[in-house]
Amino acid sequence: MALRTVTRKLGNKLFPLLSSTSHLHSHATSFGFKEVKEEEKAAMVGNVFSNVASNYDLMNDLMSAGLHRLWKDRLVSKLNPFPGMKHLDVAGGTGDVAFRILERINRVKQRGIQRDFEDILEAETKIYVCDINPNMLNVGKQRALQKGFTEDGSLVWVEGNAESLGFQNDSMDGYTIAFGIRNVTHIEKVLSEAHRVLKRGGRFLCLELSHVGIPVFKELYDLYSFSVIPSMGEMVAGDRESYQYLVESIQRFPTQEKFASMIADAGFQKVEYENLVGGVVAVHSGVKI
Repeated sequence: MALRTVTRKLGNKLFPLLSSTSHLHSHATSFGFKEVKEEEKAAMVGNVFSNVASNYDLMNDLMSAGLHRLWKDRLVSKLNPFPGMKHLDVAGGTGDVAFRILERINRVKQRGIQRDFEDILEAETKIYVCDINPNMLNVGKQRALQKGFTEDGSLVWVEGNAESLGFQNDSMDGYTIAFGIRNVTHIEKVLSEAHRVLKRGGRFLCLELSHVGIPVFKELYDLYSFSVIPSMGEMVAGDRESYQYLVESIQRFPTQEKFASMIADAGFQKVEYENLVGGVVAVHSGVKI
């Protein structure tokens, strides 16, 4: 694992350590390796996730050999959730991250919160799962029923767009997005919305498939990505094209350094990222000051 910090002082004479993001806007109209009109991308991505929704978690297990579970655990560990928090998990339709947050909050409560505060905190805790795709949300709701997460009302399912959230300014203690931001049309709009809805002191955390920096490992990873994953999608989910897109979208996503710069440009402070498995994935974080 490697932890990198991006130093940025907005509005001062300390210039960005990284190049400007002006050329990154070309990524906003990419659909994998294809260039498409901005107004078409959301529908195309929506079709992909509608197609993969029923097999999404199974394919995550197969593609990552189960490691995605550890990566999500790391994301939630860095969030450090607490009873009574208001949290927004974006692009989290199947509930994987939200369930982990609630489980961690429940463990905190069990460690000795006084009973007279426990009921109040339980009532105040709200984990909003926001996803643009209703099929993904339906999968998450079914999983929540199976896990018994529907009893206390802490989990709230919301169909919405990460680029124009229907939440008030300064309303959230935390914001997470896992494996979702590379699929949006305008990354900078998503980051701006995340900053808007967070309270001062609120934390932004993003888990995303990223770029491997070790040359030999990168060659092996690329070979696996382009040769194995689409074939696996065809065999298991009967959908090669959707998984071909998912692989291509990783390649088109900004590098760790460039994405960290975009997070800082959105107004976040204390921006840093942690590479996992040599950069196969990265956890990016920032704080709204």
